[in-house]
Amino acid sequence: MTVSKNINNPVGMGGGKRKRLSRAERQNNGPHRNLDRQGAADQKAELVRKMREKARAAEGAGQAGDATAQS
Repeated sequence: MTVSKNINNPVGMGGGKRKRLSRAERQNNGPHRNLDRQGAADQKAELVRKMREKARAAEGAGQAGDATAQS
């Protein structure tokens, strides 16, 4: 079977059934990756929000502890 030298020239790939890929998609930067990156950004934002809430709670508890120690 002949081996293709070009991804957009699918020799031996079943009569051209493969989708022609744009340059960005060939570099793994297609629309599916944008969705993955958006999901990752959402997860990161959620994690940062949770960490900030924990930090505020710990800071508040620390200040309450200082106030009782001074009394």
